Amino acid sequence: MPVKEKPDTSQTMSFWEHLDVMRGYLLRMAVVILALFLVAFCFKGLLFDVVLAPRDGGFITYRLINRVAASLGLEPMPPFSVELINTGLAGQFVAHMKVAFYAALLCASPFVLYMAFRFVSPALYARERHYALRVMPGAFVMFMVGLLLGYFVIFPLTFRFLGTYHVSGEVSNLISLQSYISTFVMMSLLMGLLFELPVLCWLLARMGLLTAPAMCRYRRHAIVAILILSAVITPTSDAFTLALVALPVYLLYELSIVIVKRVG
Repeated sequence: MPVKEKPDTSQTMSFWEHLDVMRGYLLRMAVVILALFLVAFCFKGLLFDVVLAPRDGGFITYRLINRVAASLGLEPMPPFSVELINTGLAGQFVAHMKVAFYAALLCASPFVLYMAFRFVSPALYARERHYALRVMPGAFVMFMVGLLLGYFVIFPLTFRFLGTYHVSGEVSNLISLQSYISTFVMMSLLMGLLFELPVLCWLLARMGLLTAPAMCRYRRHAIVAILILSAVITPTSDAFTLALVALPVYLLYELSIVIVKRVG
């Protein structure tokens, strides 16, 4: 496919004209995000049913684990339910606002990516636009896969372990709503970003900056880096949470090696 020159319109537009175009795109993004925020804010019950589901022993992940344990003749996980408390006067309202905004931002992310592509596409070569159109859907899908893994596996098991952990029978756990939501959002977001590793490796391989033999040669270094990164991003320092994060990232690294080989 021959490389085409950049359109003349992108070269002749002044700085203020570019700024005006960018303002139009930003306004559209803000309108969509605001509309979705209002919708999410109105459906408070449904929104928090989803967010607070992992704190109860009836969550789907725990039920699946119990079914697998029963089929193997093992003891099921004991039932549990962690009570959440609010420690501030406006804490619950602020938490409602935050969760509604995060939900709106997530739902609007495809439109935001599309608007960002529309803004920068006139300045791209045809080959660059072709790569961008291939990368953006893949990056969004991988982010959602990481987000779902964090929601259904990483966060529930981490919360169950830490929420029911006791140093003494005389000390009870009272988890604040703010702590729950901040940990939930942070772990989900980080898992979504970590799942962008194959997309990043694909881009670097297309640019000729990364090869499969180099990734295999530095596999041990990558494992050490993954462990250090997992230790930094996990909210606690226990080995259980570290393993929950490090294992999927290592599997993504192996998947990235396969992708880079195919590119090569």
